[in-house]
Amino acid sequence: MKKIILGLTMALVFAVNAAEIPDRPEKLKFPKLKYEPPSGAEFRVQLKSGPVAFVVPNRELPLVSVSIMVRTGQYNEPKGKAGLAGMTGFLIGKGGTKTRTAEELEERLAFLAAGLSSSVGATSGGVGVNTLSKDLDEGLAILREVLTTPRFQKSRFDLYKQQQVQGMKQRNDDSKNIERRELLRLAYGPDFFRNVIPTKASLESIRVEDLRAFHQAWFHPENFVVSVSGDFDRKTMVAKLETLFAKWPFKGKPAVPVPTNKRFAKPGIYVVDKDVNQGRVDIMLPGIHRDHPDFYAVQVMNDILGGGGFTSRITNRVRSDEGLAYSAYSFMPGGTYYPLTFVAGYQSKSATVPFAAQIVLEEMRRITVEAVTEKEMVTAKSSYIQTFPQTFETKGKVAATFANEEFTGRGARNPAYYKEFRAKMAAVTKADVQRVAKKYLTPDKVVILIVGDKDAILKGHPDHPVNLDSLARGGLKDVPLRDPFTMQPIK
Repeated sequence: MKKIILGLTMALVFAVNAAEIPDRPEKLKFPKLKYEPPSGAEFRVQLKSGPVAFVVPNRELPLVSVSIMVRTGQYNEPKGKAGLAGMTGFLIGKGGTKTRTAEELEERLAFLAAGLSSSVGATSGGVGVNTLSKDLDEGLAILREVLTTPRFQKSRFDLYKQQQVQGMKQRNDDSKNIERRELLRLAYGPDFFRNVIPTKASLESIRVEDLRAFHQAWFHPENFVVSVSGDFDRKTMVAKLETLFAKWPFKGKPAVPVPTNKRFAKPGIYVVDKDVNQGRVDIMLPGIHRDHPDFYAVQVMNDILGGGGFTSRITNRVRSDEGLAYSAYSFMPGGTYYPLTFVAGYQSKSATVPFAAQIVLEEMRRITVEAVTEKEMVTAKSSYIQTFPQTFETKGKVAATFANEEFTGRGARNPAYYKEFRAKMAAVTKADVQRVAKKYLTPDKVVILIVGDKDAILKGHPDHPVNLDSLARGGLKDVPLRDPFTMQPIK
């Protein structure tokens, strides 16, 4: 009898629940997301020893992560020393310290199950340590030693050079590497700091003394922004950070601004002849700074055009409808220090490269003259608004996000950025989207980069005849391959 009653009860529960389940996914209703982002001021600490730190305790696991952003980058390399910044950044953490060889340092870190990272990129450097909370004091001592007295061990220095020169041999092997290299040259100009590429000669000219000079010029507390998260008491951690950066053994130089003297290429179709069976294509236009008032509308516009994956127009036309490419996309990120570049790209069989380019350009024109749909607006804006909390989904992300805001200056210029982000994104209208599309997707400025088999691409596809030369002002321009060791054009 009990089994019968239980069975009837369960059947009734299932019947009630089934009645509450809609018959179509689009009929599902969810409560409105309620989420308020944290405030950076809550975690910000101005250390007496110089750096600003963002300190975020998290007692869930017995781990501590300390990350230091450094105001330096590739733009600080002396002329003729291209590659120095990256080499210095790598060997600060991999080349030992004054009291430990590189091998001894690695062995000790392995024993502690700790991680040590260091690097210098285009516009920033970084050094960090991750350790068990019980080993925090030793982890910080190692971090201090790495930051103040790196050994730049000769054997590791020589090995790094050898590996870099060996890697240069492969610079022209993959069309993707060629594409990225030439895209940057067209987008920012050959003299822009991001296009000063290491050569065999520049690497061979670098001495250990150059690494020491670069390190002592920029790696000092006044150039640091710190993020710390993990298992600690906040007050205690602040005291430990003060000790970490106190009595620095060298003065260093004040940070210098990241250069902004970029120059966009003249309109035209730039072709790098490479014997491969697929062409890589980038359709480019001048971009936007992230602080520009049009930033929000531009992000929505680009999401609809090609940034939203399978919900975007370029992806659907080029990939889904015509089957011309596995991946077709666009992106228009907001630049941090200077406007970045709009790029619509894909990779297609040589014969269909011109046809796919024509389709992408058609979609770029269409979004400037036709209003986007309400469904497209909802999808695009929701993708930003609904995923916004992921920015702060862990304590580590909270610390890193606000440290980055401090480092790049937006935290001071616009402290309400994250608080206002969703409201400003939600306020974008269809008229805004069409306005910014007309403003930025200007056909008379289009630069098209193609890396692939030139003859096969120009021949095109018999079923889809397209005059490639007509797709952009300025006509067809040959871009020679570059010698992998000198980066000079190969005649």
